[in-house]
Amino acid sequence: MPYLILILAVAAETIGTTALQASQAFTRPLPSLLVVVAYAAAFYLLGHALKYFPVGVAYAIWSGLGIVLIAAIGFVVFGQKLDWPAMLGLAMILGGILVIHLFSQTAQH
Repeated sequence: MPYLILILAVAAETIGTTALQASQAFTRPLPSLLVVVAYAAAFYLLGHALKYFPVGVAYAIWSGLGIVLIAAIGFVVFGQKLDWPAMLGLAMILGGILVIHLFSQTAQH
């Protein structure tokens, strides 16, 4: 259950950031409202995840997965290109998340 809460927080943050891009600097009302609602949900869920994870681990997973997902959404939805160094960096972020999940004694298993 702790990972589900954290994954939902990541999903909400990803939705909020995608809506932030779609809001065009808060000039479009519906995406702008979605930004506020999604980020509120993300922080609420992240706060609950902190009952189970140390803040550093929770934030590393939350922000790392968010970065990777937003980069993928930026590519697919908004046509934003990534060069090899960017993709390598994203792969390293995913590797770090896997190391935390698979080997860290501070992460919930």
